[in-house]
Amino acid sequence: MDLIPSFSVDHRAIVPGIFTSRADSVGGGTVTTYDVRLTRPNREPAVDVAAMHSLEHLIATFLRNDPDWKDEIIYWGPMGCLTGFYLILKGSRPPQEICGLLLSAFRSVEDAQEVPGATAKNCGNYLMHNLGMAKWYAARFADYLADNADNPEIFEYPKTERLVTDDGQHFYDS
Repeated sequence: MDLIPSFSVDHRAIVPGIFTSRADSVGGGTVTTYDVRLTRPNREPAVDVAAMHSLEHLIATFLRNDPDWKDEIIYWGPMGCLTGFYLILKGSRPPQEICGLLLSAFRSVEDAQEVPGATAKNCGNYLMHNLGMAKWYAARFADYLADNADNPEIFEYPKTERLVTDDGQHFYDS
């Protein structure tokens, strides 16, 4: 079975940032998946699950209402490992081009008075939200993006080196 692209990223070396995970041709166009990493995998604690849920609601609402970007947004959702989010957009742009959008989105969380859609009618787990912690994570990530916007390391995936034998066999570390 082929290793999927997101598993070829060296999670021991990845830093918080915005990375192109994959670009796919769909219906004559391109759809790009971005890895928006808030924490260092396996070195920092995962994002609190209730805060992650709140960030999902808050940022998705911001993105889908942004007048310049709303028609490009396909999906915003959490990674299973709770270290970041996936953003799927129509088209193909380098991560640096969406940094401003994400910086604005995460900064917008500071002004939130409530989590949109956090009701039993609108959410599958409406009691699992933590706006206060979502604000903390959002401010932390926004400050990090602002401080590192000129650092190429936050836009380029570290790749895991794979040993390939002379006959083409691939070896993977576990």
